[in-house]
Amino acid sequence: MEFKLNPDGSMQPQDDAPGQQAAQPVATQAQPGIVVDPGSDAGMGAKPIGGAGGDLISDSNTERFVQDVIEVSSHVPVIVDFWAPWCGPCKQLGPILERLVREAGGAVKMVKINVDENQELAAQMRVQSIPAVYAFKDGQPVDGFMGAQPESQLKAFVDKLTEGAGGGIDTLLDQADQDLADGDADVAIEIYREAQAQSPENDRAVAGILRSMAAMGQVDEARELVEQLPEKWKLKSVIAAAISALEMEEEADAAGDWTELQAKVDADPKDLQARFDLANALYAARKNEEAIDQLLEIIVRNKAWNDEAAREQLVKIFNALGFTHELTVSGRRRLSSILFS
Repeated sequence: MEFKLNPDGSMQPQDDAPGQQAAQPVATQAQPGIVVDPGSDAGMGAKPIGGAGGDLISDSNTERFVQDVIEVSSHVPVIVDFWAPWCGPCKQLGPILERLVREAGGAVKMVKINVDENQELAAQMRVQSIPAVYAFKDGQPVDGFMGAQPESQLKAFVDKLTEGAGGGIDTLLDQADQDLADGDADVAIEIYREAQAQSPENDRAVAGILRSMAAMGQVDEARELVEQLPEKWKLKSVIAAAISALEMEEEADAAGDWTELQAKVDADPKDLQARFDLANALYAARKNEEAIDQLLEIIVRNKAWNDEAAREQLVKIFNALGFTHELTVSGRRRLSSILFS
């Protein structure tokens, strides 16, 4: 969206965007904010207990606008969200934008303005429809948009405003992912927990906690945690992948010694149950590629064996590794080739 900077410091949008709602002059009493327990059925949109981001996110009004926005923006960028309780698109945009601000780890702040209660300020800012979002730096508006936006564009908006400042949730999670990959699950889980404390609905942090627990052998505790998660959380791809990894760990515990099973398969290549057990044992030994090879060999020999158990186990491994993992990409390609040959 194009904006015109007015002499009084306000920004005026030059065109309309989809998903916006014309501002209504009728005053509406503000709804009290609802703080949702992240363990509730509200799912991944749940807000943290105790508020909506501490001093990172706040409500303001006409009288405090200079103090809360203009002055603060001289130290840290401030996003101003003009909204109203009756605005449907506002209810979609607001929670996502709040989460992204929290995940920026203090690199940006957010101020919410109820247009029904601050009509004079909304008029000064040329707010003609809501949601209307402005970004302030050094006391001046520098960017903005109107109407609901997809999360990818909102993240780009925040990233541009913060100029890639480090210290946010992504930085913590990148470090935790590296620690987990290096075998330091006990270190990784503490970082994941710190990230999840800052942003309870962060699916990557929740998944990391589950993966770390599985790597530390805390399978039973991880399973209890999974059972407490709302169903909406379990449908998130990274959490679903972590759950698959946990299920694989549970099966791997009973897999046995892969060297003994390899000898059994070598002695009788047609023993598909032994080959299936070998695949599980190889996965338990972190020999993922070899495990995939054995399951694919079962499918080559008998696609329907044991109600397609090999194919189902492959899907679990792919989910556990993640959709972009090189073994998942190549394994899915090989599986398709076998199934449709």
